[in-house]
Order: sequence, then C-alpha cells, then structure tokens
Amino acid sequence: MGLVRILVDGYSLLHSWPQVAPGWARHSEGARDELMRVLTLFQDADGTPVTVVFDGQGTKKGTPHSASTRDMEVLFSGAGCTADDLIERAACRFKPYGEVLVVTNDRAERGTVASFGASVASCANFIGMVHSALGEFDENLGRHNRSEQKRFRGTLQGRRAV
Repeated sequence: MGLVRILVDGYSLLHSWPQVAPGWARHSEGARDELMRVLTLFQDADGTPVTVVFDGQGTKKGTPHSASTRDMEVLFSGAGCTADDLIERAACRFKPYGEVLVVTNDRAERGTVASFGASVASCANFIGMVHSALGEFDENLGRHNRSEQKRFRGTLQGRRAV
C-alpha cells in the first residue's frame, strides 16, 4: 500500500528548520504561514496529502488560521488536547487506508505512532525529503519547459516555411 498521508508536528518541524521563516518567532503566525507555503509546494511536487498539526493552546482565540484543503490540512489542538494527541488519533484512523508517515523529533511520539503501524521520520530526514522533492520537481519542470519551447519554435519555423 502506498503512502496515504503525511502527519507533521508543526512546531517540532518549525524549531528544526530555522531556514524557514528566518526572523520570525517560531510560534508566530508568520512562521506558521511560511512553513505552510513550503509544505504546500512539497505537497504539489510529491502528491501525498499533508496534515500539519500545531499545539493550539498557545494561540490566541480568534487568531486566523491558514485555509485548509483536502490535500493540505492545518489543524490546531484545542484545550485539553495536544498536537501529539491529534497525530496519534489520525495515525490510528488512517491505518486501514494505507501507510501514514509521522514527522516529529519527539522520540516518544515516534515510538507511539510506530506501535500503531505508522512510518516515522525525524524532522531532519523530512527536511531532506522536502528538498529532494522540490529539486526533482524543478528539474522536471525545467525539462518540460525546454521541451515545450523547442516544440513551439519548431511550429513557428514550420509556419514560416509555408
């Protein structure tokens, strides 16, 4: 079975990736939005739906959240619940549909979700996956664009010959 969803501990990834949103406090809306922008690019390149879960206890009531889609979901845990709780619940519920990848630096959390049958990745490993997927996407896009430019030039030359 293929990978059906990637579950990301949002603040764990933000704290491990200082190159995302430099100058922004790690728990700020700006940092979260920049992380979501990069992960949306990754999701577009990879095709696997991504859910990013943030501990919501530190966010102010009424704080606007990034819009979620079916392929790129953003969740905030509520009072009495942590991001880990939501990730564990989702990992367990997705199990019948295929493989789930959980991204966190919390070793205890990785052990817990692995016991449910989920695959796990440290934030450093996932960051490498993101860079690789985006690099491959850029290469493929460049190849496609060059091919289309060549095809278009050939069409123009064919018209001139007539």
